[in-house]
Amino acid sequence: MSKNKKVRVDAAGRFAYDGLDRVIHEKARLGIVTSLATHPQGLLFNDLKDLCSLTDGNLSRHLQILQEAGFVQIWKGFKDKRPQTLCQLTARGQQRFLEYVAVLENVVTDALSGAPASQHKRVSEGWSPA
Repeated sequence: MSKNKKVRVDAAGRFAYDGLDRVIHEKARLGIVTSLATHPQGLLFNDLKDLCSLTDGNLSRHLQILQEAGFVQIWKGFKDKRPQTLCQLTARGQQRFLEYVAVLENVVTDALSGAPASQHKRVSEGWSPA
């Protein structure tokens, strides 16, 4: 892929379960959103970076995607004459996160309602477990 080509994160993608939000579902962004959802007052950039085990650049890029989606807001300020960056989940981000968690709850419910693996019938003659 060329450097100038932009990847659309909101493009319809294929998941095994309908309703998973592509912006939130990516592992690093899920960690960011989860961290911010459990800290409603927000987190300083370095604290969020440590919680999510991300580099400065990686966290910045994921925050940019979440900010463009309207899920996070970024505040710039100073403490003891040092620049600080505060990250907070927006009301929209909180709502979308709760919707995402509800979809995950449906995944778990659907998985638990299925028969145990030992009770599955063979697909057909000629097939065996790998």
